[in-house]
Amino acid sequence: MPSPDHLHLVTSEGFPDYALLDCGAGRKLERFGKIVVDRPEPQALWHPKLPKTEWAKANAVFSASGEDDEKGKWRIDKPVPDSWPVRLPFSKERADGQSVTMLCKLAGLWHLGLFPEQDPHWRWMLERLAQVKGETPRVLNLFGYTGAASLLAAKAGAEVTHVDASKKAIQWGKENQDASKLSAAKIRWLLDDAAKFAARDVRRGKTYHLILVDPPKFGRGPEGEVWDLFQNLPSLLTDLEKLLASDSAAMVLTIYAIRASALAFDQLMREALANRGGTFDSGELAIRSAAGSLVPTSLFVRWAQSP
Repeated sequence: MPSPDHLHLVTSEGFPDYALLDCGAGRKLERFGKIVVDRPEPQALWHPKLPKTEWAKANAVFSASGEDDEKGKWRIDKPVPDSWPVRLPFSKERADGQSVTMLCKLAGLWHLGLFPEQDPHWRWMLERLAQVKGETPRVLNLFGYTGAASLLAAKAGAEVTHVDASKKAIQWGKENQDASKLSAAKIRWLLDDAAKFAARDVRRGKTYHLILVDPPKFGRGPEGEVWDLFQNLPSLLTDLEKLLASDSAAMVLTIYAIRASALAFDQLMREALANRGGTFDSGELAIRSAAGSLVPTSLFVRWAQSP
């Protein structure tokens, strides 16, 4: 097993339609498109850098209830539409306006339908898909939420299988597909339990060039199936290893149970993929604010087959 010194930090400074403006005192001030929101961020233990007058410009503020930062309600201080577009640039190297459109919403929880810190993973995914030669790349996006990665992969020409246990998230993803003008893209939106789906695909003999896994700590499938990250992830990864294509394969695991260890998930992935060789890249994702502070958001492990 590797020593801890191989773990590292991958940071994002946002993109034109997203910016982390400031953070601190357990909060973060962000701009999604033209809307500025003030949300909880327990990892921001330091003091904010911007004055209170800047924070007061937020369109909406999420007030948590009790100890659970995801339970509470939004206070609307300035007009906010029911949904509004946030564009994800398809390529940082291109200035021709090509993008994928995500519709953000204040949909009850403090999530807005987009995790912008995933941007480095999206770029890495697109680089890997470009290396698939001689056939259409196949992507499996498990716990796919509202489909940012699925849409970017589809725009790159991949055939995408998007799996999520939330009917609301699947519908939201389809709305994002329409907003992105990708109605002809090859995306299968599947309401299903991720572990059951993976097991069935193993029996079907399916394979994918790239697999994205973004599981919650706890969750329930559409038929009440119970998901527990620490109990169920090892067996899921065992199945996913069997679903990786023999050539040009890659996998991304993202863990938002931030109190866990990146080292633990790195070793789990290495065990699951021990017979495949390849390279691993593990650590934490973080967003850098305009004021300079770094907010840790999630743990990750990326694996890619050696050329």
